[in-house]
Amino acid sequence: MKTPALDPVLPTEGRHVLHLYYGIDHGAWDLLDGTQKIQAKTALASLVQEIRATPDTQLLTFSVVTPKAEMGFMLVTPDLHVADSYAKQLGLALGPGVLTPEFSWLSMTERSEYTTSDEEYAVSLEKDDGLVRDTPIFEEKMEAFRVRMKKYGKDRLEPTLPDWPVVCFYPMSKRRGVEGQNWYALDFVTRKKLMAGHARVGRTFSGRVIQLITGSTGLDDMEWGVTLFTKTTSEIKTIVYEMRFDEVSVQYAEFGDFLIGLQLPLDSLFARVNL
Repeated sequence: MKTPALDPVLPTEGRHVLHLYYGIDHGAWDLLDGTQKIQAKTALASLVQEIRATPDTQLLTFSVVTPKAEMGFMLVTPDLHVADSYAKQLGLALGPGVLTPEFSWLSMTERSEYTTSDEEYAVSLEKDDGLVRDTPIFEEKMEAFRVRMKKYGKDRLEPTLPDWPVVCFYPMSKRRGVEGQNWYALDFVTRKKLMAGHARVGRTFSGRVIQLITGSTGLDDMEWGVTLFTKTTSEIKTIVYEMRFDEVSVQYAEFGDFLIGLQLPLDSLFARVNL
């Protein structure tokens, strides 16, 4: 029986993001004979190729360093039906019971509500740089700002995931319900000022850490998922440490578990996890 076509479930903008972490039941794997094991690994490899060939879709594969899980995937795609279908296929690709779900996270790429507006930047040019509106140098700086912000917005909504080896993921929320530490009791101007300071710390890691902040309010147990890509674990350790001294983190941040992965091609990943 042919499955009827379904209307896509799309966000108004951006992409759905799924982080999937699995353990491996080596007992179930060992029940397969040599031919079945080859077929199973070929099936997963074919599925990975299919996913990566899907328009506007990306998939990362990685080994999870700590015993919280063994194998991980990061899937980015617009249609929630596509994300759901591929997630279920990935979980079964090596055969029933071989991959055991350990942790997952659903989020969406999103804009930041705290980005600098055209008018705010224009005021800063007048106040900090002493420039006069409607002059050539003023307009030149404004145009450069608009180009930067357009790229920034696109990178947040439609990111290109890097091939850097270290992938760190953790969920987080802003604290609420605590007297004196309720982020949502602050007015917007105060929140924006605090987030500007938070962003300044993050920008000091430009070229060393690529950050993808995705929203999970109403989609999962905390409010955001944070994915960090680096070339060394030292940068992960340093940026998280430095950020914790920022007032936004000191006063208002709550963190979930941290998971560290190493991006690997499938053949290396199979060898790493003893499949």
